[in-house]
Amino acid sequence: MITTAILTGDIVNSRETSPKIWLPYLKEGLNAYGKEPHHWEVYRGDSFQLETIPERALEAAYFIKAILKQKKGVDVRIAIGLGEKDYHSEKITESNGSAFIRSGECFQNLKKTNLALRSSTLEFDEILNLSLKLMALTADNWLPATARVVKTTLANPEASQKELVPILEKSQSTISEALLRAGYDELQQLLVFYKTKVTKL
Repeated sequence: MITTAILTGDIVNSRETSPKIWLPYLKEGLNAYGKEPHHWEVYRGDSFQLETIPERALEAAYFIKAILKQKKGVDVRIAIGLGEKDYHSEKITESNGSAFIRSGECFQNLKKTNLALRSSTLEFDEILNLSLKLMALTADNWLPATARVVKTTLANPEASQKELVPILEKSQSTISEALLRAGYDELQQLLVFYKTKVTKL
């Protein structure tokens, strides 16, 4: 049974970039999905853990990625664990359960990819992780301006491109081109596919 999703992550090449540059962005991304320290914590300098509902886990991972990639040279690795939360603590890093174990194991196995997922269903994991690798061909190369458009679009899911113009202070055609470069339509299809499948696990 899946009751929660745990995201375990860290900043790629964090030693090469001052925390002053990326930490405010990371906290902004985490704050969009809960409160510190019950839902998220930053620990060991550049690592973090976030708990969210399973349906929002993949969206949260891409939102955090987009928000951090607004800064040149910054990226993030994230492992999503789906499962149960058996032990509840005031601090997310002190809680436990199968979702935490799967997230930690998945994170330890992140090698050539920056985003992966583990649940109790192998077939689901294989399909999703292949899809994530394909999406990474585009998402890992988001430039700061593109990442900002993706982040703003994800943060305003009901807004049309026209309504994003005053927020981004860019023309509609520029926004459209950025979303095309970002593979945003494909990302949305992946998120819908994930939500549909995860509710049936």
